[in-house]
Amino acid sequence: MYKPLRQISVLAAVFFLEAGIISSQAQQIKPTSSKEMQEAFAKHQEMFQNSSFKNYPVRNIGPTNMSGRVTDIEVSSDYKTYYIAAASGGVWKTEDNGQSFAPIFDHHGTLGMGDMAIAPSNDNIIWVGTGENNSSRSTYAGNGVYKSTDAGKTWEFVGFPHSQHIGQIQIHPTNPDIVWVGAMGSLYSKNDERGLYKTTDGGKTWKRTLFVDDNTGVIDIKVQPGNPNVLLAATWERLRKAYDFIGNGKGSAIWRSEDGGDTWTKAMEGFPQDEFVGRIGFDFSLSSPSTVYALHDYQKSEPRERRGAGNQGDNLTTDSFKSMTADAILALEDDKLNRFLRSNRFASKYDASSVKKLIERKKITPMDIANYNSDGRDANADIINSTVAGAEVYRSEDGGKSWKKVNEPGLDRVYNSYGYYFGEVRTSTSNPDELFILGVPLMVSRDGGKTFANTDSVGNVHSDHQSMWINPKDSKHILLGTDGGLYVTYGNGERWTHLNDQLTISQFYSIMVDEATPYNVYGGMQDNGVWYGKSTNRPSERWNSLFGGDGMVVAVDTRSNDIVYTGSQFGNYYRINTTTGERKYVTPGHDIGNKPNRWNWRTPATLSKHNQDIFYMGSQYVYRSLDRGDTWETISPDLTKGPRDGNVPFATLTVVEESPLEFGTLYAGSDDGNIWMTRDHGIKWVDISKGLPQNRWVSSITPSQHVEGLVYVTLTGYRNDEFTPHVYKSTNYGTTWTPIAGNLPTEAMNVIREDHQHADLLYIGSDHGLYISMDGGKSYELVQGNIPNVSIYDMVIQKKENDLVIGSHGRSVFIMDLNPIYEMKKNKGAEISILNAPDTQLFQRRGAPSMDAMFYTSNSGDVQVTIKNSKGEVVKSWTESFSKGFNQVSWDLRPESGNPSRGKFSIDLNKNGQTSTKEFEIK
Repeated sequence: MYKPLRQISVLAAVFFLEAGIISSQAQQIKPTSSKEMQEAFAKHQEMFQNSSFKNYPVRNIGPTNMSGRVTDIEVSSDYKTYYIAAASGGVWKTEDNGQSFAPIFDHHGTLGMGDMAIAPSNDNIIWVGTGENNSSRSTYAGNGVYKSTDAGKTWEFVGFPHSQHIGQIQIHPTNPDIVWVGAMGSLYSKNDERGLYKTTDGGKTWKRTLFVDDNTGVIDIKVQPGNPNVLLAATWERLRKAYDFIGNGKGSAIWRSEDGGDTWTKAMEGFPQDEFVGRIGFDFSLSSPSTVYALHDYQKSEPRERRGAGNQGDNLTTDSFKSMTADAILALEDDKLNRFLRSNRFASKYDASSVKKLIERKKITPMDIANYNSDGRDANADIINSTVAGAEVYRSEDGGKSWKKVNEPGLDRVYNSYGYYFGEVRTSTSNPDELFILGVPLMVSRDGGKTFANTDSVGNVHSDHQSMWINPKDSKHILLGTDGGLYVTYGNGERWTHLNDQLTISQFYSIMVDEATPYNVYGGMQDNGVWYGKSTNRPSERWNSLFGGDGMVVAVDTRSNDIVYTGSQFGNYYRINTTTGERKYVTPGHDIGNKPNRWNWRTPATLSKHNQDIFYMGSQYVYRSLDRGDTWETISPDLTKGPRDGNVPFATLTVVEESPLEFGTLYAGSDDGNIWMTRDHGIKWVDISKGLPQNRWVSSITPSQHVEGLVYVTLTGYRNDEFTPHVYKSTNYGTTWTPIAGNLPTEAMNVIREDHQHADLLYIGSDHGLYISMDGGKSYELVQGNIPNVSIYDMVIQKKENDLVIGSHGRSVFIMDLNPIYEMKKNKGAEISILNAPDTQLFQRRGAPSMDAMFYTSNSGDVQVTIKNSKGEVVKSWTESFSKGFNQVSWDLRPESGNPSRGKFSIDLNKNGQTSTKEFEIK
C-alpha cells in the first residue's frame, strides 16, 4: 500500500495519481528531419569556431584501465598502423602497433561510430561511418559518412546525413573509388535513408541498389576474396522504443550480388525466411573464398529450462496463497513463512510476524501475497531466462548461394536475449574450418562451426565482444575489441594483452565526488561497473573497482567518505564501506498490495543534502530510508503514466532530487514525461508537468541552491529520434515554466547543473558536448576544444576546489577548474585580464618546467607578453597572437640570456594599450 510519512486519505492519493494520467494524454513526437540535423551540425560547428572556451584548459583523468566499447578495428598494410572506432568515443589511431594512440576524428559531426574501412590499395584512404550500429540503449545517432585521403589528418563529408547509423562500409580491393555503404537508418523511428548504396566516383555520387523498406537497413556487407563482383549483404529489420525493442522481422535476410552490388538476389536455400530472423553477420574464408559463415540471431522461442527457479520455501509457493485462508496463514510456522518471504524477495520490512499482523488487521489478503511479484519485471532475470534460440551458425560452400546450419546445441547463452548488441563472426585467414563468434563470450570452433569452446578466459578478457581483425599473413595474430577496450594476441587466443593505457573511451552514466584531500571521483560505466580514482590522476593511473555489471548511480556519504551507495542496472544497489569492504543490499521491495517495482536501467538514487542518513531511491514510487538503506518507506504513489506493452522496463522514475535549501522538498521525473513535486516529505505530490513538452524522457532536474522555488529541468526526445533542446526553468516550484534553451543547437540534452557560487552560471551536457551560460540561460557558449564533442551524461561540482567534474559517455572523465571563469566575471568588460599565473617549480619530475598563465581577452589579436623579475627588470618579452576568449600563454622559465633562476616574477599582458599584471614565483 502507498504509505507516506503521515497518513493521508486514499482518495487524495488516487486524485493526485489520476491527475497525472489525465493531464498527459498521448502525444505524437515528430522525429528531427534530415534538414534540421544538418542545420544543427552547422550551428554546432559555428559555435565551436567562435567559442571563447576553445583553448580553456580542461584535463582528462581517465580512467583507462577498464576502457570502453570498441566497435571496429581497421589495420593498414604494415600492420603497425591501425585504427579503432569507439562506440561513442570517436576514432583513434596508432602508428606503433598499439604502444600509443591518438584521437583523429574529434570535432566532426559526432563521436558515435558505426564502421570504418581502409582502402586495400591505398592506406591513406579511410572511410568512417558515424552512428553506432549495435542498437543499444547508449547508441547515438550519427550524421553520415566521412572520407580521408591523408590517413586521417583531414576529413571530407560524403553523404548520408539522415541514415543516423551506418552498418558497414566496404571498399573495392583495387579501385578505391568504388565503395559500398550499408545504411541502417534511424533507431527509434522509421525513415527512408536505409539500404545499400554504391559509389563509383569516390563518394561524389551515390546509387541505392538494395532497399527493403523504411524499417529495414543493411547491417553487414562482405566482398568475396579475389572476386569483387560477388558480395553478400545482410538486411536487418529492427525498431527500438523506450518501452520495447523488436530486433527481427521478415525484412531481415541475406542477399547476394554477382555484378559488384548493382543487383541483388535473396539467399533462400537453407537459411530461415520467417519473421524471427534477426541480426546477421558473416565472413568469407580468405584461404577458401567459396566458404562463408553467417552468424544469426534467431529470435524464435524454443523450450528451455528456466534458470534461477530458486528455493520456494519448503514447497510453499505463490500459488499456495491463492487458495489459502487468512487463518491458514496465521497457522503457518514462522520459519517456513520467513523462508518463503526471503526466497521471493519480499521487502526486507516484511517477516512472518509483520505479515501475520497485516493479515489479522485485514490490511492485506492472501491474494495480495500471491500476487506480490505478478505483473512485475526483473529485467536481469528476463535476460538470463530468455527462451529465444539466439546465436546460430550457418555455413555456405558456394559463396553464399545456399546455406546449412552447422552448430550443435549449446550457443543459446552466447547472446541471451540481446543478439542485437553483437553479430560478428570472423574466419581464420589460414584455416577455413576455424572461426570465432563474438558475443558475451568469445567462442572458437576448429571443426567448421559444429562445436565451440570459450577462448577469452585466458588473459582476463572483458566480456561482450564487438570487433575482431585477424592478420591475413599470420592467423595467430589477432586484435579484439570488447566493451572493455582493445586486446591483442600473437598465439591464436591462448593469451591476450590489454592495450588500454592510452584509450580514454569509458562510457560514464553517472559521476560523483567526495570531500577527501585530494578528492576522489566516482562513476558508473556502461558494462564496466563502478570505479573511483583520485582527482589528481593522470588518465593511465589506475582507478579502484567498487561494483560490477553496468555501473550506475553513485552517492557518497561525505561525512566519512568511505560509505558509498551504488550498484548496477535496473536498481540492484548496495551500501559499500570502502574501508572494510562490507556491503549490504539496499534496494527496497514494494509494499504488499502495490504493483511490483519497475526500475529504470539507470535507477535514480540520492542521499539527502540535509541528513546523509536519509537515502532516496525511485522505481515508479519514491522510497525513503531514514537509516542508510536498512529499512524503507514508500512516500509516493505511482508517479508515472503506467506500464506499456513491451519488453523493456518502462514507466519508471529517471530522476529523484531533493532541494538543497528546503528539507522535504523533492522532485521526481519519469521516462514517460511526468514531473512531480512534494514540499512536505511526500504527504502530497503535485503534478508539475503542465506547460512542458509532454511524453519526453526527463533527463535531469536541478533544484537551485541559491533561490527557493527555482528549479531547472532537461527533457529529451532522443528515444523518439527527436533532438530538440528541451531546457526549462521555473521560479515557483514548477507551477509555470520558462524555456531557456537560448541559442542551443538541435541536440538531445542530458543534464543541467547550476553553479554553486553564481546563480546565473549554468552548465549543460548534451549528446554532443558541454555548454555554458553566463546569463541564466539566455545564451550559451560551447565548451569544446580540450573537451571533444562527446555525449555528457552527468556533472557534479566539487565545491571546495571549484571543479566541474564531467562524466562523458565515451571519453571518460574531465575536470574543469572554474576559478578562471569566476575571475573573468569579476573583471568583466576588460580588454585583457590575467586570470591566474601559478607558481611553478624550476625542476619538475613530470615534464619540462613552464609557467602557464591563463587570461581572457575580449577580442582576438596580438598580445605583448613581458616577464619581469622582482626588481622590475625585463627578463623576456615577445608578441603572440591569440583568439578571443580564454587563452593560455606559456613561458619556459628561460630569460633572454643566462640561466633560469628562482625568485619572484611578474607577467604583464598588453593589448591595445590595456595591461594586466600578475605576480608568481619560481621555486
